[in-house]
Amino acid sequence: MQVIVFEDTKVPELKPLVNLKPVYGLSTGFRTLQEKLEHSIRGQVKLTWHLRRYLASYYGEQHPASVINKVEEDDILLVNGRLVWGTAVTQIITEGVLEPGKAYMQGDDLLFARVHRTLITNDSGLLPDLIDTFRLAGELVVESVTGFRVIRHLWDVIAFHPDEIVRDAETLELGRIEGSVHTSASIVNPSNIYVAPGAVVRAGAVLDGDEGFIAVGEGAIVDPQAVLMQNVFLAPHSRVKTGANIYSNVAVGIASKIGGEVEDSIIEPFANKQHDGFLGHSYISSWCNLGAGTNTSDLKNNYSPIKLLLNGREEMTGLQFLGLLIGDHGKSSINSMFNTGTVVGTAANVFNAGFPPKEVLSFSWGGSAGFETYAIEKAVETAKKVMERRHVVMSSAYESMFRYVAAMEDSGRLFV
Repeated sequence: MQVIVFEDTKVPELKPLVNLKPVYGLSTGFRTLQEKLEHSIRGQVKLTWHLRRYLASYYGEQHPASVINKVEEDDILLVNGRLVWGTAVTQIITEGVLEPGKAYMQGDDLLFARVHRTLITNDSGLLPDLIDTFRLAGELVVESVTGFRVIRHLWDVIAFHPDEIVRDAETLELGRIEGSVHTSASIVNPSNIYVAPGAVVRAGAVLDGDEGFIAVGEGAIVDPQAVLMQNVFLAPHSRVKTGANIYSNVAVGIASKIGGEVEDSIIEPFANKQHDGFLGHSYISSWCNLGAGTNTSDLKNNYSPIKLLLNGREEMTGLQFLGLLIGDHGKSSINSMFNTGTVVGTAANVFNAGFPPKEVLSFSWGGSAGFETYAIEKAVETAKKVMERRHVVMSSAYESMFRYVAAMEDSGRLFV
């Protein structure tokens, strides 16, 4: 039986965060959905990864050993890529409990299905870009299930984050301090702290493990007088800048830089928010740069639930706290301000005084005074410079993917 982790027709509802990554590349806690699943499976089953074709070449570069978009057997177990790992997910995949011709659905989400290859491939044997689970469910015996955590809305990555970062931390080797810790640094409750080999904690920094874990990855740096507390994960080679206050469920990705005041936020790899300013309940995608003094609001003055504006439509999140959700290569100028529940698209560039709109389209350029299209050649040129500064060369596959998103966003036909 071949196990295929798939993208379905609900994935477009998660743009712009999924414009340059498969849905299982999203993070909640300090691991991506893919990393959570792979960690739970522990190699017991070989996974095949289904994703939109325009992403496949670059994804293949990053995961050369993976099987991508290939159906190799007749008997297929489909696993929804929007699932957040849990024990039941692992059991269904590794123990083969689902019978052929049967599907598990939670509400209107098809989570698992045991199918023959002909149900999901065309006459040429190819998978579609996105699997139509509504159509597929009509061909199967459906059983309703409950208790699974699945990403349904753009804001779920933040809503699930406090629980997920604690679950992810169960795999950490807390109580080990092996890096270089300055004698004047303050380590509170070391049994709840991990400092990896090669990590550096500099003079006057505070790692407070009394109210949650602290993990400092290999090669990561905590600069002088930075304070970390209440569940903070620093991935390898990330950096917390001098005087930063990082607290309450913060995950910082590989090689990212973080400063100022940050709470309850997810920062993907290679992002930059190293200056003063408040960031709360926010999702910052890779290659973003937030200028000095950028501030996000994550709580309305009347404490009411926060609304998002998505594709021009208001969406009720039900959350009291929600800040900025920004796609890859997004940028803000110095002293930028973002209202509660602002969504900023891929390669969008925000500047000018005042609050920008609560929805900033991908590949746009401007601010409170209005926006215009960000010319693709200029966007590519800037993206290459940003990546080169971190010693990453934009491959032709990445550039093709980047240009595709710009073209489809401009035509309004992304994911078609």
